Amino acid sequence: MTRLDEIGIAVTTIDHEAVFTVGESDEIHARIPGGHTKNLFLKDAKDKLWLVVAECHTDIDLKALPKTIGSARLSFGKAELLMEVLGVTPGSVTALSLINDTAHRVSVVVDRRLMEYDVINCHPLVNTATTSIQRDDLIRFMEACGHAPQILTLSGTKTAG
Repeated sequence: MTRLDEIGIAVTTIDHEAVFTVGESDEIHARIPGGHTKNLFLKDAKDKLWLVVAECHTDIDLKALPKTIGSARLSFGKAELLMEVLGVTPGSVTALSLINDTAHRVSVVVDRRLMEYDVINCHPLVNTATTSIQRDDLIRFMEACGHAPQILTLSGTKTAG
């Protein structure tokens, strides 16, 4: 939060119970307006690291994603690597964790669908709160952390079934 203040970005944070999946977050999403995120920490077959920041209902096909983002075959990064690089635990992955990647090891991809929202909601490095940030301020924060995100169309929406 100090870094956000330093670069002139105002946010609002609401504390809540711990959530680990998008499904567990539905009630919270209903109370907080704006786009909500799901975040994937990935490692490709050439050991390149990726953070995918998507709108929570975007269905991401991990087999098709490498072609979209220009990577080798992808798999989820291990918890130890996640902590080492982004300083968070599984369930707390967030765009705001880029502040911890001072070595710029992670390439960032943002879902174009998420950019349709004026306000974007994400975890503030823990999954017991949600921080609301203006869309353009989120991109400015990423850039201030040394990460120029690719904004790409990742996939369609999940359908209720």
